Amino acid sequence: MEHVLETDRVPAVLTFQASGRSRRVDEQPADVASGLGALAATIRAVAAGDQDAFAQLYADYVRMVHAIVLGRVPHRDVDDLVQDVFLTAYTRVAELRNPAAFGGWIAAIARNRATDHLRQSREQVELPEDLPGGDPIQAETFAVLEVVRKLPEAYRETLLMRLVEGMSGAEIAERSGLTPASVRVNLHRGMKLLRERLGGET
Repeated sequence: MEHVLETDRVPAVLTFQASGRSRRVDEQPADVASGLGALAATIRAVAAGDQDAFAQLYADYVRMVHAIVLGRVPHRDVDDLVQDVFLTAYTRVAELRNPAAFGGWIAAIARNRATDHLRQSREQVELPEDLPGGDPIQAETFAVLEVVRKLPEAYRETLLMRLVEGMSGAEIAERSGLTPASVRVNLHRGMKLLRERLGGET
């Protein structure tokens, strides 16, 4: 899945395209210590205004952020909110004291942005995503997504990272800050619960 930071919604300093720079699903994460060192260096560069460094952060974390937002808001609103999350992260990254916490930090920004969006949208009339006459495959996809959205947060986010974004278990752990064991448990229990709920709707 390709995610591109839209150039018409960002200041000139953030004008770049990050597509094609995400790690392949089958790649293994680098040594934890060296990985954290590289992340710290990247974050320092971003704080100093290095847009190439920010492009790398975007490429590395966009799928996780997309999954978190997708689990909370209508599909049509997701891409715009993902852009907002990264713009917020760019303007506030200097506040981050512990670079190792970047994954959890930007995940929290994503959750808060999605929550704010839903709160602001409460008084608006929301159209269903699976309107009559649409693509039946797309309608089925949205129906499954609605079931996933009702799962506990830990299961929901991990499942969307794996099933929608194509992230490996190791990559989910590396990006989110969860332990590999926690990711495995979330995926196993989440899939079990998803199958049960989908089976109950048939």
